Amino acid sequence: MADQSGPDLCGPAGEARPRTLVAVVRTIDGFALWSGRLFCLLVLPLVLGLTYEVIARYGFNRPTIWAYDVTYMLYGSLFMLGAAYTLYRGGHIRTDIFYQAWSVRTRGIVDAVLYLFFFFPGMALFLWMGIQEAAHSWDIREVSDASPWRPIIYPFKAVIPVTALLLIVQGISEFIRSAYAAVKGRPL
Repeated sequence: MADQSGPDLCGPAGEARPRTLVAVVRTIDGFALWSGRLFCLLVLPLVLGLTYEVIARYGFNRPTIWAYDVTYMLYGSLFMLGAAYTLYRGGHIRTDIFYQAWSVRTRGIVDAVLYLFFFFPGMALFLWMGIQEAAHSWDIREVSDASPWRPIIYPFKAVIPVTALLLIVQGISEFIRSAYAAVKGRPL
């Protein structure tokens, strides 16, 4: 997990760290932090829409036809777009029973290999397929069949490739950290 104050330019015993790597990692992490803070604002219309629906439904017996669609689109967008921020914060699932006992170098090797051979190819496929699905949805101006309101969903489908791109960018930062730890035996 990244130190929230950002990496120092000096490692243990005053050993210098590569300025370029530190700058790249700080820039990418700053972008993940900024995007996470921006996307968390989706909670506001989500809560307002749900609150309105509950009051309208139970207080006035006047349910809306739009609340379900708005809720799943906002929550889905919040969940997906927050994935890169979650990666930055180290919040994704990891089995720590063995991992914590390993040395920094071993963790770096395992993480670097997994990022290189599983994460990046998986995210590249996610990005490629997401772009195709979103482009098709935009081309046909897709609407939802899930409700009588039939809202447009092509902006919602665009969240998929955006999420993949954000994860790839943050994955680069995580890979740099892992590779540095694998080579040097200490965190970046």
